[in-house]
Amino acid sequence: MNRKFHIKKGDLVKVISGESRGQEGKVLDVIFKKERAIIEGVNMMKKHTKPNSANPDGGIVEQEASIHISNLMLIDPATSKPTRIGRKLNDKNKLVRYSKKTGEEIK
Repeated sequence: MNRKFHIKKGDLVKVISGESRGQEGKVLDVIFKKERAIIEGVNMMKKHTKPNSANPDGGIVEQEASIHISNLMLIDPATSKPTRIGRKLNDKNKLVRYSKKTGEEIK
C-alpha cells in the first residue's frame, strides 16, 4: 500500500465525471485497496436494511456510495476552484502537497 493519492480524508473535492458530475463535498473516507473515496452528500444510494438495534424498524436508508479517485479533483482552499496537485519538499525537508494553479501549500 505504498501508493499515494492526491486527496485525503477531510479534503473538499469536486466530482469531475460520472453521474454526480459538478457536485462538491468533503471526503469522509478513502478506500485504498479499491482506489475509491466516499464523499459527503454525493453519489447517494438507497440501501434496504433489516431491523437492528440502531434502526428498530429497518427499511430503506439513503447513504453515500464510493466514487473512483480519478473522478475527483481537489478544491484549492485559497481560490475555491478545482486544481491539480503536486508534491514538493518544503523548507523543513518534508514532502507537502501544493496547488498547481496558485503554487500554495495545501495542509
